[in-house]
Amino acid sequence: MRRCAKKEWLPVPDKKVLIIGGGVTGLTAAHRLCRERGLTITLVESSRDLGGLAAGFPLLGTRLEKAYHHLFLTDTHALALIEELGLSGKMMWCESSVGVCLGGRIYPFTTPLDLLRFKPCGLLGRLRFGVVALYLQKRSHWRPLVGNTAHDWMARACGKDVMRTIWTPLLKGKFDKYWDAVSMAWLWARIHSRASSRPRGGGGERLGYMSGGFAELINALEAELTRRGVRIRAGVSVKALQVASARCALLADGETVPFDQCLFTGPSPEFARLLPSGQAPAEYARKLASIVYLGAICLIFASDQSISEQYWLNIHEAGAPFLVFIHHTRLVGTELYQGKHVYYIGCYKPQDSPLFSLNDDELAKLWFGYLKSIFPHFDPARVSERHVFRLRAAQHIVDTAYEQKIPDYQTPVPGLFLANFSQIFPEDRGITYAVREGLKVAQLMHPA
Repeated sequence: MRRCAKKEWLPVPDKKVLIIGGGVTGLTAAHRLCRERGLTITLVESSRDLGGLAAGFPLLGTRLEKAYHHLFLTDTHALALIEELGLSGKMMWCESSVGVCLGGRIYPFTTPLDLLRFKPCGLLGRLRFGVVALYLQKRSHWRPLVGNTAHDWMARACGKDVMRTIWTPLLKGKFDKYWDAVSMAWLWARIHSRASSRPRGGGGERLGYMSGGFAELINALEAELTRRGVRIRAGVSVKALQVASARCALLADGETVPFDQCLFTGPSPEFARLLPSGQAPAEYARKLASIVYLGAICLIFASDQSISEQYWLNIHEAGAPFLVFIHHTRLVGTELYQGKHVYYIGCYKPQDSPLFSLNDDELAKLWFGYLKSIFPHFDPARVSERHVFRLRAAQHIVDTAYEQKIPDYQTPVPGLFLANFSQIFPEDRGITYAVREGLKVAQLMHPA
């Protein structure tokens, strides 16, 4: 891989930059802006942990992400940053495996042969599914798909049998009550990127993970920012922005941070609430607030049991309390985790879902009980530790009108910028896109 050229930008003396949000986008933007000699940069993160959705926590002598992450072979922006920080030696590339749970059975769903053996769907449906998937993998023009819902387009292309067994359960699991509004352009991007992660010359899908978790990337960025003099305030939120006369941000602990430029990297509706009264058009604030987010809940546990044969198991059963069961160590091995197996159980739900009101014990009882119905040999008593993380803004709803909702990086308020995964379209959120957006907005703030 070719190393990125290190180009020093021209100095801008005494310019103060405030970055709100210590996820991958905010950290990457700060990393690029650090090269601007003379900038005074403050980065504020409301959580005590940097990294956003990729933030890690201690587990079995290493660190693991609170929400499941991996890289594809095509994730060039993330891989270039990893190389730039000298972390390429920590990358592992592992062969993936996928399964589908339906009708009380688990079906492998990794290879074309697995598809042909997928008996819940009739033979004609399986053939149509394969042809349509191949077509979408090869198709490069996605824009004509934007105005079609994924459900309607795929129903016409694949038929009712495929929708009943494959696509409708996936869309419902991913987008809950918004499942039939999602744009086909989003689904095209998912299929296209997965196909591109297969090595040339054949072979299964290969996914990337870092030894030590993606905390290695987050920690390296933090160390580099600190070395370059960036002031990082973790565990402190921003209460208000002021831009009328003296530009500043009021922090929750009472501190005032002056700035010449401010970059916000959190959810768009949250940014709408922070906008100074009367400084931004009401139409712009409504546009930000119109972007709907689902929350996510992840239950992570370790056990000496090997429960599933697949790395990624989609749950297509009607009424299932979660979407996906991930055998993390089926992908990366148990050596990093003291010989234990590590698993994720995850779902996406509206922020007012009753699941968010369950405490950790109640959630574990519900989800472990359902997991045992799938894998009768699973013994909850052999779970050595578990962790639950609730993420309130984890997935935005990309409906057929979504392009009109996407906010610009430069806001109507001079000096205020916005960069978050609501601007990533038609792709879904991911580490590489977070890196790309951080680079893009840094360039807009201070062109080279």
